[in-house]
Amino acid sequence: MQNTLEKATFGAGCFWHIEEEFKKLEGVISTSVGFMGGDFKNPSYKDICTGATGHAEVIHFEYDPKVISYEKLLEVFWSIHDPTTLNKQGPDIGTQYRSVIFFHNEEQEKIANASKVKLEKSGKFKNKIVTEVVPAKEFYKAEEYHQQYFEKQKRCIL
Repeated sequence: MQNTLEKATFGAGCFWHIEEEFKKLEGVISTSVGFMGGDFKNPSYKDICTGATGHAEVIHFEYDPKVISYEKLLEVFWSIHDPTTLNKQGPDIGTQYRSVIFFHNEEQEKIANASKVKLEKSGKFKNKIVTEVVPAKEFYKAEEYHQQYFEKQKRCIL
């Protein structure tokens, strides 16, 4: 049987929050947080925090398109952050927190751009949407303590 899973990668501020939102969706099979978009090889979280690597904090995940569509994933993406703030989400400031959609194929690029245009025309946001739609680059997984971060914190509290 052929593998029917697809990949998606989004940046929308701190990756802990993004992962928490996407991992609970039916059809999302696995999630990892990490870095994408820069040219610095094998960056650490400390490297990313300098703002000099060009990478964004991202969630990179596999999903089953028979269960959840890329369009639906984009709806969630748009709903969990402010795509009109350049290099900033809440208290987090820097290029690593930029709003970005990394597409993995031409179909994702087409859907992402159409979704962005539709949202822009909807008038939902007063300011211009600054989200980048760019080709996926190499994904670098963040250190293990960042993976499933909120779930690990709950265990520490309990």
